Amino acid sequence: MIGAIDGPTSIFVASRLAPNLLAPIAVAAYSYMSLVPIIQPPLMRLLTTRDERRIRMTYAPRPVSRRALLAFPIIVTVAVGLLVPAATPLIGMLMLGNLLRESRVVDRLSRAAQNEILNTATLFLGITVGSTMNAGSFLTAETLLILALGLLAFALDTVAGLLFGKLLAALSRGKINPLIGAAGISAFPMAGRLAARVAQDEDFENFILMHAMGANTAGQLGSVMAGGVLLALVSGLA
Repeated sequence: MIGAIDGPTSIFVASRLAPNLLAPIAVAAYSYMSLVPIIQPPLMRLLTTRDERRIRMTYAPRPVSRRALLAFPIIVTVAVGLLVPAATPLIGMLMLGNLLRESRVVDRLSRAAQNEILNTATLFLGITVGSTMNAGSFLTAETLLILALGLLAFALDTVAGLLFGKLLAALSRGKINPLIGAAGISAFPMAGRLAARVAQDEDFENFILMHAMGANTAGQLGSVMAGGVLLALVSGLA
């Protein structure tokens, strides 16, 4: 879960499966989230050619109806809840914020959720996790192993995304820029912006930001579902 660069999901899964490892897992997840601009670009340039990074993708925005905007969070929550019940709390909270914003009838609640409630929850989360970081449980070889495995998982996620992007580029005959594959992790919006910046480093007029953000958003949903699958599998084995 650390490799998906999704802090909340990593914390949620750790609290269910290994509460004693919550602190090092949280530190690893958020550490690698901040290192996305350092770790990903070398892998992007190693696994893609200059011509691939210069691929321009067509962008034709279309209007989205209010009905579709409101139906999206509801359908996603129901679908994920049926497929991966263990992920329902995570996807439910993610889609609730989406629904509050898109409904446009609870502006006060939407602003509170984006600001005061979020800031308060983040503060208490930091205090709660930080209170478990005593030297006896944190400064251990196991913590170093978690950091190493998290780094490996992050690198493998990025590599897999880039390789899948290269496959799509080949199948589409050069219509898909493989850099958007690296945005498939859950570090939103950092990974999407980074993929767009690397593309612009090769061609300043190449704008793939919206495509990369689409992959980045899908990565958020995918990491939540992966967390639910992991909980279901491990709980089933137990």
